[in-house]
Amino acid sequence: MELKIENMTCGGCAKSVTKAIQSVDANAKIETDPATRLVRIETTVSSDALQKVLEEAGYPAAVN
Repeated sequence: MELKIENMTCGGCAKSVTKAIQSVDANAKIETDPATRLVRIETTVSSDALQKVLEEAGYPAAVN
């Protein structure tokens, strides 16, 4: 799945996003690209659950 996260503008943001995703799926494969503000995730968790945890972390996401 691919998510667009407008607030993810730097490497520090990408780390926070990664940490938030790993809090709901420790085995998720995560690729972050702050330049395009996209995150690619291989996970068994629903996009709704990911969007909820990212919003709580301050990084609202939209499915791309």
